[in-house]
Amino acid sequence: MNRLLFKFSAIILGILLIVGTAYVKISSYTNGEYQAEMSQRLNGGIAEYTVKQMEGSHAVMDTSMIKDIIKSLMDINPSVEVYLLNAKGDILAYDAPKGRVMLDRVDLAPVKQFVAAEPKSRPFIRGDDPRHPDEPNIFSAAEILDESGNLDCYVYIILSGDEQASVAAMLNSNYNFKLGRNLFFLSLLAAFLMSLLAIRYLTRNLRHIENTVHRFQEGDYAARVDTDQGGEFAFVAATFNEMADRINANIDELKSVDGLRRELVANISHDLRTPLAIVQGFVETLIMKSDTMPLEERKRHLNTIMKGTERLNVLISQLFEYSKLEASQVQLDKESFCVCELAFDVARKYSVLAKSQGIKIKVDQPEDLPFVTADLGLIERVMQNLIDNALKFTPEGGAINIDFSVFPHSVQVSVTDTGPGIPEDELPFIFDRYSQGSRAGNGENAGAGLGLAIVKKILDLHGQEVGIKSRLNEGTSFIFELPRT
Repeated sequence: MNRLLFKFSAIILGILLIVGTAYVKISSYTNGEYQAEMSQRLNGGIAEYTVKQMEGSHAVMDTSMIKDIIKSLMDINPSVEVYLLNAKGDILAYDAPKGRVMLDRVDLAPVKQFVAAEPKSRPFIRGDDPRHPDEPNIFSAAEILDESGNLDCYVYIILSGDEQASVAAMLNSNYNFKLGRNLFFLSLLAAFLMSLLAIRYLTRNLRHIENTVHRFQEGDYAARVDTDQGGEFAFVAATFNEMADRINANIDELKSVDGLRRELVANISHDLRTPLAIVQGFVETLIMKSDTMPLEERKRHLNTIMKGTERLNVLISQLFEYSKLEASQVQLDKESFCVCELAFDVARKYSVLAKSQGIKIKVDQPEDLPFVTADLGLIERVMQNLIDNALKFTPEGGAINIDFSVFPHSVQVSVTDTGPGIPEDELPFIFDRYSQGSRAGNGENAGAGLGLAIVKKILDLHGQEVGIKSRLNEGTSFIFELPRT
């Protein structure tokens, strides 16, 4: 907050100093212009007065008398510088130390414009300054006519000469110093006061936001800013609240993922431990009774060991496959194929297992079923998992049906069993990782609950959804669509 106070104070101080300096410069310039124009209007007739002093004296060409008049006029009014010009603008006479006058000729265009104008309507105009060629100055001018009434020469008077400039510079220097000094201290004081007032007004609610952010940083994730008290920072307060809500949601999700991870570890440990224990037990039995065990019993033990290793292989394969899908490491290799033929191939592979459990697998055979475009290997895996899931929960004497429906842009596939069904409150979670619901199997049917999660991941990868319909004690249908070729 102190840094913000300092920054605001410095910014306002800088602005005031810049504006104050600009104001002094502009005021000095406009005041100078005002004084110059006023001086020209008030003293614009001084040249005509000088000409009247020369008229009738025939002294126009008498250089010494002209210089006396010029000197007398400059003594009376030290602020002016008087010059006598011929009709071409050449300087004929003046009173100045040697080397002070830098021009030999004056541009007559401004002089003629000045002389031609009426005294009350003369424009504000500057002409050449013989002592300062690069700095045009205000002047007064008048014509001198000869006895025939023709133009003979001009009286050209600089109204703001070196003497006036010297005195003005001294006064201006002293005045500007005082003005600058006073402006500096006043600006500094004003900047400090304005900074305090501005920051107090603009940040009156910032401390509340700052305190809330600090509480959130310290671990109070329920801390929120009251947007009604946000004032000018209401948008910041609302943005912080949204960010805090999102962080809380992420934390909750991380906690959920951590819980699922722990559940996965427990499930995998259990699933792996059971077949390993069976294999270990039968191997130990074979070792201990290898000499006395009958051949038939030995074969039964070896067959049990084989089933256990197959079970382990399935579990490990599912875990590996799901991890690849979860990490988006699977790339689709789409091709055109007949989904009905694929269903027959998968059903044929499961026919022996299904027959051993007293379950029939039936595949619908619609005519002219269009081809679909998808990753053949992944869709085969979807059907395997769905049939495997159906076999797990279909009782002896039940059936598994694979049916197809044709739509304008897709082919719908449904895998239906005649198992116990799924309670309605468990349907939204049936595709979650490691979730099997209340119908989780026992013994050989137990598992990590990855089969349906893999199905959903594969169909998500294809941009398709998997639906589920279930009735208790009647069965369950899993439905998905594939785009037509």
